[in-house]
Amino acid sequence: MDVNGYLDVTFVFVQAERSAHFDMQKIGQFGFGVKDFFGEGKLRRTEAVQSYREIMEAIYAASPKFRPGNPACFLYYVTTGRWTNDHALTVRADAEVGDLRNMGMFSTVEFVAVGSEQIRNLYRQTKNAISREFTFDQKVVAPEVAGVKEAYLGVLKATDFLKLVCDENGEIIKSLFYENIRDWIGYNQINGEIQKTLHEEAKDRFVLMNNGITMIAKEVKSTANRFTIQDFQVVNGCQTSHVLHDNRTLLDDSVRIPFRLISTKDEGVIESVIRATNRQTEVQGDQFFAMKDFAKKLEAYFSTFSVDQRLYYERRPHQYDSQELERARIITHQNLVRAVGAMFLGEPHITTRTFRQLTAKVGKEMFLDSDRLEPYYTAALGLYRLEQHFKKVLDARFKAARYQILLAARLLMDGAKLPRMNSKEMGERSDAMAAWLRDDARAAALFLSAADIVDEVADAVAGDKWNRDTIRTEPVTKALLRRFGQQHGLA
Repeated sequence: MDVNGYLDVTFVFVQAERSAHFDMQKIGQFGFGVKDFFGEGKLRRTEAVQSYREIMEAIYAASPKFRPGNPACFLYYVTTGRWTNDHALTVRADAEVGDLRNMGMFSTVEFVAVGSEQIRNLYRQTKNAISREFTFDQKVVAPEVAGVKEAYLGVLKATDFLKLVCDENGEIIKSLFYENIRDWIGYNQINGEIQKTLHEEAKDRFVLMNNGITMIAKEVKSTANRFTIQDFQVVNGCQTSHVLHDNRTLLDDSVRIPFRLISTKDEGVIESVIRATNRQTEVQGDQFFAMKDFAKKLEAYFSTFSVDQRLYYERRPHQYDSQELERARIITHQNLVRAVGAMFLGEPHITTRTFRQLTAKVGKEMFLDSDRLEPYYTAALGLYRLEQHFKKVLDARFKAARYQILLAARLLMDGAKLPRMNSKEMGERSDAMAAWLRDDARAAALFLSAADIVDEVADAVAGDKWNRDTIRTEPVTKALLRRFGQQHGLA
């Protein structure tokens, strides 16, 4: 105040708990505590709270200096649960907000529920809140678009672009491509042609021959041609970026790239831009699942396990190519769909030739935002451990029946009807199965028994000389489920 002559004040209150749900009574207690802080002060105050109270009183004593108006007040209620805009919780929160507004002390009052997904996103943003300055002189301002703060289309020097996506050592910052559907896939035909252009004398044609880069930033500030961007992602152009980086010694001012800069915080806009720009090159439909929050949650969840138990969910194709990892520990999205479909949906017969029938269930019967994460890790672990035991104790002829074996193994470990995928019980039972699979001796015995049962069932259905074509049929699956007294893998 002594420096600028005014006070711009915001009060922030946080109630954080480890609880896995939001509680209506606690919302009320939270709101009452905030009102008491500004009001008569009936609640007992700690020394720290009393100190903050005195600061608050001193601020309001200088209220004529408030600019642009009264202070703002934010209430953040944080748990590890999932906020679903439950009517009763929303009504209670709105009531507390209304009471605070009626005190006449604030310009605005907001209640913000922060659940596990928001915590994860906020944490990722702290790791990705990179700021860059650059000159963008060859540009036009895009027309106004709903959900977009501002957008620019233009041309940028390739050397200037690399400064945006590289660290102080000149290495590409991998996290800036987190929202890209594919990671760097190496020098296939298309990337080889991009590289070839840079080796030619007419490399100034690069700007005419390349689809360019699309970058989305949460914050964009500009003064004339000087731009500052923060919390940004390259959502299209990962391949071009890596080719340019690999061949940076060939770059000069003649090499320019088409460049789109979009400033938005609207997740719907971001997803639509990613889909549209990536449709211009060959991308499989299920690769767009990489953008979904559930895919990102799975990727983060898999990374929480200790190194000896860790598997790597490959949300984006080739994302682990640059890391020295045991290949079998990398679980592709397609193989995770197969493993979950076999173990928990009880449909191993549609994991191969009719795989599209199984992928159609993604987002409908599995891989739902509300699902527990444990069964997905357990299915991945089952597939990984099964492949290990093919090298140890299982006859190679059973490889054609690997997904039938996974179903049989799950039924041997836990033959009861399964609960919903979003239930706490599903998480607990999946953890129990994962513990079984980690025990090498128990896992070996499990897979041997499962293979014997599949062999017995297949022989009964298809005869003594069953093959990969007959084992992967619905009659075999139904016979296998009947063997365990079930009609379907889920309740």
